Amino acid sequence: MDLTFIITIFLIGFIGSYISGMLGIGGSIIKYPMLLFIPPLFGLAAFSAHEVSGISAVQVLFASIAGVWAYRKGGFLNKTLIIYMGVSVLIGSVIGSFGSQSMSENGINIVYGVLALIAAVMMFIPKKGIDDIPLDQVTFNKWLAAILAFIVGIGSGIVGAAGGFLLVPIMLVVLKIPTRVTIASSLAITFISSIGATVGKVSTGQVEYFPAVIMIVASLIAAPLGAMAGKKMNTKILQVILALLILATALKIWTDILF
Repeated sequence: MDLTFIITIFLIGFIGSYISGMLGIGGSIIKYPMLLFIPPLFGLAAFSAHEVSGISAVQVLFASIAGVWAYRKGGFLNKTLIIYMGVSVLIGSVIGSFGSQSMSENGINIVYGVLALIAAVMMFIPKKGIDDIPLDQVTFNKWLAAILAFIVGIGSGIVGAAGGFLLVPIMLVVLKIPTRVTIASSLAITFISSIGATVGKVSTGQVEYFPAVIMIVASLIAAPLGAMAGKKMNTKILQVILALLILATALKIWTDILF
């Protein structure tokens, strides 16, 4: 393991975790393709899809808790939303992560591509008036939230992502949750979800520990910095950045699957 390897993995973790804290996602939407495609560009050994999903699962656990810590004040963490979606996504992610062991590399990539495509479409649906709702008057359909979170959990457990990139558009478009509450609560739900994904990946031997530790160190530094930046940004700009990010990732994954 040389210095080039350590720096490359650290920067991937840092960039992904900064965006993670800023946009309320676990960061796998960025780090999954970066881990898959960037190391070989520098002449480093390529990770398999199974190794990437394992490293992502462990790293997201730490990135999300660091982001939540930065959002702990200000009333943006909706406890009811976190409990209903968090428990459901945790159960789903445990099922998905254990099931992923028997899947092919291409199968894991296809699941990831489908999730990213659905999320991208949802992010471009207009979200009028959601940021005018006072924080103490936020309401949502609890059982719909739980069912959707369970489905996201299964898919995200398979790819080692915590599903934040899909939970955010669901909260914004389907449940009509204000943007900053969505971002903060999504990080907390992502943390709960990543517990299930991490347990599944570690117990089935899908984690490369050295690169995972490098990514964890990067995420503990970068996620709080990203969260602080996100608090200061216009909510419309945050939505546009997330939409473009998810769309770019979906296109990249599907290009590699098909061509």
